Amino acid sequence: MRIGELAARAGVSVRSVRYYEEQGLLTSTRSASGQRHYTDSEVERVTFIQRLYAAGLSSRTIVELLPCVDSPSEEHSDAALERMIQERDRLSDHIAELIRTRDALDQVMAAAQAHRESLRAAVAAT
Repeated sequence: MRIGELAARAGVSVRSVRYYEEQGLLTSTRSASGQRHYTDSEVERVTFIQRLYAAGLSSRTIVELLPCVDSPSEEHSDAALERMIQERDRLSDHIAELIRTRDALDQVMAAAQAHRESLRAAVAAT
């Protein structure tokens, strides 16, 4: 199938398919005229790639996980699981930092609210 059909069947843009290929996540064969051609199995692969992106993984990390899909083995499975654990830890650290940042913003907002109330009280007293 051609790139447009793959994109439509997988529910992504043609641009995404091209990007996946540039990143080494997807391969195609080329016709004599240079058009990309994909197999039916590529629809499932693109859907899988989309799930990995939705899970917060980068294309670089996804490339590291693909041997588990392309050449299933216990070794590849263990490596993929370890990599996903590392990514989960990274995301957990990022979430903790975002929570600290939100808490700091809450403190600034509380101070601003208190200042606003003091200004209102001062205006009301005059």
